[in-house]
Amino acid sequence: MPEQPDAASLLAWYDRHHRDLPWRVSPPMRDKGVNPDPYRIWLSEVMLQQTTVQAVRAYFLKFLELWPEVSDLARADNEDVMKAWAGLGYYARARNLKKCAEAVAFEHGGVFPDTVDGLRALPGIGDYTSAAVAAIAFDRRALVMDGNVERVLTRLFAVEDPLPGAKPKLKTLLDTLTPNERPGDFAQAMMDLGATICTPRRPACSLCPWRDACRAFAEADPENFPVKAAKKAKPARKGAAFVAVDPEGRVLLRKRIDSGLLGGMTEPPGTGWTASRDGADTPEAAPFAADWRLTGVVTHVFTHFELQLSVFRADLDAAPDTPEGWWEPIETLADQALPTVMKKAIAAAIPDAFKPKRKPHAR
Repeated sequence: MPEQPDAASLLAWYDRHHRDLPWRVSPPMRDKGVNPDPYRIWLSEVMLQQTTVQAVRAYFLKFLELWPEVSDLARADNEDVMKAWAGLGYYARARNLKKCAEAVAFEHGGVFPDTVDGLRALPGIGDYTSAAVAAIAFDRRALVMDGNVERVLTRLFAVEDPLPGAKPKLKTLLDTLTPNERPGDFAQAMMDLGATICTPRRPACSLCPWRDACRAFAEADPENFPVKAAKKAKPARKGAAFVAVDPEGRVLLRKRIDSGLLGGMTEPPGTGWTASRDGADTPEAAPFAADWRLTGVVTHVFTHFELQLSVFRADLDAAPDTPEGWWEPIETLADQALPTVMKKAIAAAIPDAFKPKRKPHAR
């Protein structure tokens, strides 16, 4: 029988092998009296949902450069926040990020609550984020379970119940492991173990501090865990985007309504597709009459559906008056709050729109 896993061996591994992350205070720094910054922990945890450390790092550093403190973010212009977030996806998080910063700055004197319940009461903070910030920033004993931690637990205890239904059982198992001492480091150690050792494919079991306690390693193939319920096929939706270019090389853009999918983001005019219905995908749906020509069809996968967007371009002799939107120079398109799907659409019509501009050689 495998031995019992214990927090001490995992923490000893973490002390030696922790990842260096820009929002993290490492154990050696903690020993020198440096405490985690709740603002940085909260910001990183919101950004890391549904994505990877590699994808988040540059966004995190950019946000800190623009808004070093939570009060700076609270006073920022909403459009600037959306621009800085563009490309990271799940844009409701950006809107909630701003609301939460305002609540902390204006209702809590710029100080984050230091308990799970206090954090959970803030706008946009759910069960996971409140537990993560309470544990990592304030060393509160909280059950922090992301995808990495779920994978570690299902293998450690050979949990055969499929996810997501197994989550309550995993929370109970995590409760048996989480220590009263250093719960924040334990939470980060679990995440690091899943991210670097107990990986989805080809886990490095020989390097794992819990190898001798892992039932999946002893009794089965770790790659068989976690067991996941069969996925339902994602519905495919259709729509159109219209990229109009005026004689000055400007593109017509508009802002989406603040609520709903991609709320508050920027886009070229398009049709009214949603997760549950198609939009028109022919040139007859264009915002004004012009010589619209199809330049491609781009596919983008959202959480619950796949979108096939027909892209039309029109080169105009003059910029028409439009009831909404503005004309943006192609050179500054990359600075706009364009979500990835809209960047794809513009690139299908203007292939060089987002290519880095070469700097002239010095003589």
